[in-house]
Amino acid sequence: MLPEVHPHVSAALANQLEHQLGLASRFEGAHLDVEGVAGVAVVAAAHSDGYAATGHLLGLLAALPAPTKAGERFWSDLWRSSGTAYLLPVNIKAQVLRSLAGEGAALARQILSAVDEMTPPQRVAAGEVIGQALAESDHLPDLKTQVIGELWLRDLELTAWRVLHADRRSDDPAGRKAFLDAWTSA
Repeated sequence: MLPEVHPHVSAALANQLEHQLGLASRFEGAHLDVEGVAGVAVVAAAHSDGYAATGHLLGLLAALPAPTKAGERFWSDLWRSSGTAYLLPVNIKAQVLRSLAGEGAALARQILSAVDEMTPPQRVAAGEVIGQALAESDHLPDLKTQVIGELWLRDLELTAWRVLHADRRSDDPAGRKAFLDAWTSA
C-alpha cells in the first residue's frame, strides 16, 4: 500500500537532482545516460524514507482484520487487551486517510501514543490478539501467535518512529551545514 506523492514531499529530491546532479527542473532537450539515471535512483532512494515508512505503516494496518462487522470481535479484543482506544478504527480513520494522501506523521504519533500507553502485560495481551489474527489470515500456523503479535507491534512502533523521523522539517541546507560544521569541529 503506497501513499500519494505530493510536490512538497519531493521538493528536497528535486533540489538535489538540480544542484548535485546538474539536472534542470525541466528535461527539455536533456539527455540522460546510464550514470544520470543511476544518480537519479540513488538520490531518490536517499529521499524515500518517509514515503516508504508511511507505506509500510499502512501495510501493517492493512494486515489486520478490516474494520467491518466481521472484524468487530478482533477490534473489541484488541481494545480490551491493550487498554487503549487509540488504535480503534474509529479513532485512527482520519489519520489513515491522511496517510493514504501522503501525510503519515499524525498516524505515526497516534500509534506511538497507543504503544506508549500500554503496560508490559497489556502489550503482551495485545500481541496475542494481533498474532492470532495474523496467524489466521496469513496462514502462519508454525509460529506462536504471541511471537507474531509482538513482532508486528515492534514493527509498527519502529515504523511509526521512522515516519516521524523522516517528517522532520529541519532538513534545510543551512541547517545541514550548521550540523556538519558542529559535527566536524567536535
